[in-house]
Amino acid sequence: MRVAFHNLGCKVNYYESEAMKQMLSKAGYTIVGESEEADICIINTCSVTNIADRKSRQMLHKYKRLHPSAIVIAAGCYVQAAGEELLKDESVDIIVGNDRKKQIVEIIEEYQKSNADNVYLYDLTKSREYEELTLDTENDRTRAYIKIQDGCNQFCSYCIIPYTRGRIRSRNKEDILSEAKRLGKSGIKEIVLTGIHVSSYGMEKKEEAGDYLLGGSKSYLADIIEAVAEIPEIKRIRLSSLEPRIIAEEFAERLSKIEKLCPHFHLSLQSGCDSVLKRMNRHYTTAEYEEGASILRKYFDDPALTTDVIVGFPGETAEEFEETVHYLEKIKLFRMHIFKFSRRKGTVADRMSGQLTESIKEERSNVLLALNEKLEAEYRKASAGRMAEVLFETKEKIGEKEYYVGYTKEYIRAAVPAEDEAGLCGNIVKVRLIEDLEGEIMLATEC
Repeated sequence: MRVAFHNLGCKVNYYESEAMKQMLSKAGYTIVGESEEADICIINTCSVTNIADRKSRQMLHKYKRLHPSAIVIAAGCYVQAAGEELLKDESVDIIVGNDRKKQIVEIIEEYQKSNADNVYLYDLTKSREYEELTLDTENDRTRAYIKIQDGCNQFCSYCIIPYTRGRIRSRNKEDILSEAKRLGKSGIKEIVLTGIHVSSYGMEKKEEAGDYLLGGSKSYLADIIEAVAEIPEIKRIRLSSLEPRIIAEEFAERLSKIEKLCPHFHLSLQSGCDSVLKRMNRHYTTAEYEEGASILRKYFDDPALTTDVIVGFPGETAEEFEETVHYLEKIKLFRMHIFKFSRRKGTVADRMSGQLTESIKEERSNVLLALNEKLEAEYRKASAGRMAEVLFETKEKIGEKEYYVGYTKEYIRAAVPAEDEAGLCGNIVKVRLIEDLEGEIMLATEC
């Protein structure tokens, strides 16, 4: 049978979709493109905002329309939030919650036998077991994600994720290493350790965790990074988003000794104003965030620090927004992902007074997008003339010439002229960064 996938949302969803594809392939199913004829359509949904909910519904309707005789399966976070109510939607045949994706083959086979069982949901607020999904290989062939953790205990006022993903659950260390070894032997050179709240890795073991979130020397996350670094085939390790409070002297010093760790840290900020952070129920201040950035810059040579910022949070005044702008200008990050606040039913922020208009959100978003462009350009300019290692991934035409394009450890996109017939794709090569070539790509020359 032919199975089409459509993935919405985060890198964790992407990882889980890839894992389901591999399970189905091993069971004899044929994975096809989204536009090809399919017998089964699996939409891995997102529910981070009301807009994500709407997009999830639209995709379910689209696939049923394009494949009227196919079995349409709704999986993921929107399913977890909507529950069995989703079955009132005639586009959906089966619903699969976030702790049941590992059973996708059995679920399909059972449905084909009887058409009876079509609800696979579990209350994740009661779950403490990590659902073991694995990858044996990756289509990218140079970089792969490994999911090490699920769930979140933070309960930010704008976020539904603790309800759709449940509480923190960590993957067994041996399983992570086993997957990393398989991926390394398949040709993967860079591993990205990802999860819903990666900084919480191991934290459910409260009796052993100690001062983990304060960045003490005792850190399960540092343990797993060090262990992955021991795998010879893995040449780079990159981290997904980190909790700002984890960055302290002992933790950063320990990370700085892991040569394979990329000096690229995504510390989610959300606002540069303390009063807004408090309303968001973020658990740090701007001063603490700035201290974390300073510590990383102390132990790493000009690391790439990136972040997320939400504009237009309920009650955000013009003065509070200006405070955020000035703060971001001061701490000079490499890159910012800017999001306009989107109400999410079921969250505290949805019920807050002072909801701002879309025009105000758009205006403020444009201000920060312009600032982001300036900060990115400044970081790349400061990198000109430096030596760097680039993991080349693609061959692309830029202007009238062809180039090999890849990423430095700091996640700067770099390109060298494609003059070598043997090619550079899949290789890590030492280069000297020269100048901006086009857009966000830097011209480089091999050393």
